[in-house]
Amino acid sequence: MKTIANLKFRQLRWLKLIGLAILSGGLLLYIAACTFLSFNQNYFIFFPDPKITSSPADYGLKFEEVYLDLGNLQQVHGWWIPNSTNRTLLYLHGNGANISANLEHAQRFHRLGFSVLLIDYRGYGKSKGDFPTESSVYQDADSAWNYLVNNRKISASNITIYGHSLGGAIAIDLANKHSQAAGLIVESSFTSIAEMVKLDPKFRIFPIDLLVNQRFDSITKVRSLSMPVLFLHGTSDSLIPFQMSEKNYAATGSLEKRIFLIANAGHNNNAITGGDRYLQVLREFMQLLNLSAKN
Repeated sequence: MKTIANLKFRQLRWLKLIGLAILSGGLLLYIAACTFLSFNQNYFIFFPDPKITSSPADYGLKFEEVYLDLGNLQQVHGWWIPNSTNRTLLYLHGNGANISANLEHAQRFHRLGFSVLLIDYRGYGKSKGDFPTESSVYQDADSAWNYLVNNRKISASNITIYGHSLGGAIAIDLANKHSQAAGLIVESSFTSIAEMVKLDPKFRIFPIDLLVNQRFDSITKVRSLSMPVLFLHGTSDSLIPFQMSEKNYAATGSLEKRIFLIANAGHNNNAITGGDRYLQVLREFMQLLNLSAKN
């Protein structure tokens, strides 16, 4: 009887040890996953494409190549597409592809009467440098702003900042730094990276608010905006819910703010789906910018 009792005791002891080992191993894996996400999350956010597939010339647009030296063999590349008016649009694209994938939309702004500067963040297109981070793309956008003001001698009050998707968050950050800009257009963007991550079920086991260091916290920054702001978003956007633009709009501090939700539009086809009404909303916003400049 004692032998059987001792055997059962040993079995229970080994089972406990195995259970503790499994729990410890699971905990170590969890900690390792948290560490990996903390130090590598920019690789989950940015998807740079170095291949330029077209140029403004393919759209019948005259343009100049722009190279902004950042030092340490790093530079921002862009295209300056001039127009005859004094209106200028600084175009900040999203987290994928590069400026060559944004020419069709840039052409729309050009037809509306804007000179357009499109830039690629470091790692995208012909721009050179380290893999992008939140901090570096803010610096890249700021270098483009300084180029327009200092090199092109364009008045800040004639510059409208535009950003699509992740570029919207970059545009909001830039507008916070340069409140003298004419206005801000944010299309198909989000409230914050933390809120975006929480939409993905596979990341819900992690302490998102503690782990996220690439924050792109637009919902906080829009509260300080004082310039005219226009939010655009498709109601069928499966990547970023349009409700995030509604939240950003509601939180925006500017007295001159507007929002236009494009029925049935997805993440990248607002202009096509919205058609003439989309363009009319942009024209009305441009009129608002003109009125604000006179006051």
